[in-house]
Formats: sequence, structure tokens, C-alpha cells
Amino acid sequence: MKNPFLPLKAVITDIKVETTDVRTYSLLLRDGEYKPEPGQFNMVGYPGVGEAPVSLSSIVYENRFQHTIKAVGRVTKFIERLTEGDEIFLRGPYGSSWPLKSAVGQDILLVAGGVGIAPMRPVIQEILSKRDSFGNITLIYGARRPDNILFKDECEVWQKDSTVFLTVDEVPSHMIWSYHIGLVTELLDKAAFHVEKTFAFLCGPEIMMRFVSRGLFLRGFLPSRVYVSFERRMKCGIGQCGHCQHGSQFVCKDGPVFLYKDVSRFPDSLL
Repeated sequence: MKNPFLPLKAVITDIKVETTDVRTYSLLLRDGEYKPEPGQFNMVGYPGVGEAPVSLSSIVYENRFQHTIKAVGRVTKFIERLTEGDEIFLRGPYGSSWPLKSAVGQDILLVAGGVGIAPMRPVIQEILSKRDSFGNITLIYGARRPDNILFKDECEVWQKDSTVFLTVDEVPSHMIWSYHIGLVTELLDKAAFHVEKTFAFLCGPEIMMRFVSRGLFLRGFLPSRVYVSFERRMKCGIGQCGHCQHGSQFVCKDGPVFLYKDVSRFPDSLL
């Protein structure tokens, strides 16, 4: 069996600056076969520096894929200093994925906040590559300010085959913003969906997912149709270290994608 602790090398083929502290890294894994599902993550890092859990932000094609990383800690700030041609180390893919197979033939509502759009991006790419297999697709995406919006150029492309709502908390006087201003929950009433045939995928700050979930339940959604993505306290990625354990579940192994009802019982969950 493959050693789950043995990292693989991937070369950085391109770096796109998304915002002042967020970059999308295009990676090529030269050895082995790599077939993750949308929603899964890698433990990404460098020897002597450490590892950090990062969800894939693209689908995989011929061992090429992307990670969108916000520089917030020692590992991610080290990665921020890397350039094209440098190597990075990763273990994975780990964890659960978004239930796209169960959603075939159904409508899908995607709600993302901040960098939570990154794990949603491969979902959108997968859906658009098999567009006839799904019903109506609606994306609600919010960020703090217009310059925090990720993949804005792609959002405009996605609107051709889906409904996209963008919103920000505030707009500085020197910025131009032609979309909504306010919380993502305010856009739930603008999104047209049939609760009996719609799956909801949520990813972002836990407090955002809490209020979006409650808003969906008030509109008739069943908890069995609402999925959320968690990524916190993960160290090993395979449920051995116990850092991400909540009761009998491990975020790294049983998640990061959970049914709402399964994580609402977490003792320190905001849901």
C-alpha cells in the first residue's frame, strides 16, 4: 500500500495573483496517478516548514490542478515566496467530496464566502463540463470588498450557464461596484429554487454557513439536502493525530464535506 505519510513533489507551473494575499498556484504532479474529487484537500507544505490543509480549487486534467492559497500562517507565507519552477510537496487527496453523483438531475445552490469560493470552483467546473446532467445552477458569492472577490472574470463566464449573484460587505469610495451590497443571506430570496429538488452546498466562515443554513431551513430545505465544508485543526490528514476530532468524527477523514445535521452536533460548532 502507498505510504499515506509519504509526500509527493509537484512543480509550480504558473502563479496567478488573485488579491493582495491570495494566489492561485497551477501545479503539475509528475509521478503517479492523481484523481481527487471536488471538495477533497491536500496537505501542502515543504520539508522543515510544515504542512497546511488546502482544498483543490480546480478539477484535475492529466495530473495538472490548482490550489488557491491565502497567506495567513507560516506554511502559506512560505509558499507565497515560491516562484514558477519551484517544487512543492503534498499528501493526498484526503477527505470527503461534494455529493455530485447524488445531485445528478437535480438543481444545485452554491453559497460561498471569502476564499470559500475556492473549493466550490471545481464543483462549478465539473458541473459545466457535464451541464446536461444537472438542472438549474445558482451561485451566491460574497466577500468583504470588491477587491477581495476571487475569480471575478470566471464568474462572468459562469453566468452563461448558471445564475450568479455577487455581493460585498462594503465598497470603498474609490472602487466601482455594480452588484449587491450586503450579506449573502439577503440574496436567498432573489435566488429561484425548488427546495424539493435542490441540493445546497455551503463553504465559507462558519458564522456565514450558520445563518445561510437557517435561512434555507426557513424556506423549507431539509437538512438532508444541505452540505457544508469545514477545514480546521487538521494536522495529519488521515484521522490519526486527533487534532480535528469532534466526538466520533474527524474533520480530515469524515469531512471536510459534511451533511449539516452531522456537524451541527459538534460541541464547538457555530452551526
